[in-house]
Amino acid sequence: MNADAIDAVVVTHASEETIDECLARLRAAAGVAAVRVVDNASRDDTLAIVQRHALADPRVRFIANPDNPGFAAACNQGAAACDAPWLALVNPDCLLEPDTLVRLRDHARDAGGALVGADLVGEDGLRDAAARRRDPDFAAMLRDPRRSRLGIAVDEAPLQRVDAVSGALMLLPRALFERVGGFDAGYRLHAEDLDLCRRVRAAGAAVACANDVRVVHVRGVSSRTRPWFVEWHKHRGLWRYYRSFDAAGHGAMTRAAVFAMIWGRFPVGLLRALRRPG
Repeated sequence: MNADAIDAVVVTHASEETIDECLARLRAAAGVAAVRVVDNASRDDTLAIVQRHALADPRVRFIANPDNPGFAAACNQGAAACDAPWLALVNPDCLLEPDTLVRLRDHARDAGGALVGADLVGEDGLRDAAARRRDPDFAAMLRDPRRSRLGIAVDEAPLQRVDAVSGALMLLPRALFERVGGFDAGYRLHAEDLDLCRRVRAAGAAVACANDVRVVHVRGVSSRTRPWFVEWHKHRGLWRYYRSFDAAGHGAMTRAAVFAMIWGRFPVGLLRALRRPG
């Protein structure tokens, strides 16, 4: 296998709005040896679109799950079907340029085999704060609610080391992904990227955002159609993250207060989601 080869994993669920362009761009991207699509029980035309790409390009293969085991579990499925030295995890609503993945790969290699994300922007050109984040400190949020804003400012370096990047687009050595055990499949969606980045750093590898690699991320496609589901699992994921990394270091009162803080925000988040334009 070519040491520069990249396998891309795309997890879909009701992704018909963006998956056609996503796959067309992946097929045209430099360095891509294979594309593995894992579909989580789509009921729209997502699979038909994926099948059309698979018929046109032997590098594209797919797994059709009869149910929805969640984003993390499906990513692990796709990664298990890959054998290239580099692994790219690409959301179906990310629109890559032809050189996006090779530039991320080169950054990851230069940083000693890092997990690297991109400078994500919306269709309006506004930067996505999730592209560069610090670890959440839930106990600190109890004292200062402003600490709930995890995004950090972009710096002038082409490659900016951060605690976490967005799971919408990640590239890392496949060996590193396997060494840390992949994603924690206990997350359905949201916070699994924070969890993976923290475990990658604990394994001694860097996490960084490539500030000179810009990618359009069409956000909110799933949340517009399933706001209750998305908000529920977002808050469930945050509680799982806290329990996984920080709860053992806090007393019962703090743990209870963090639980109340996380779930107390659920109705607020749901109301905001329901008010977003469709």
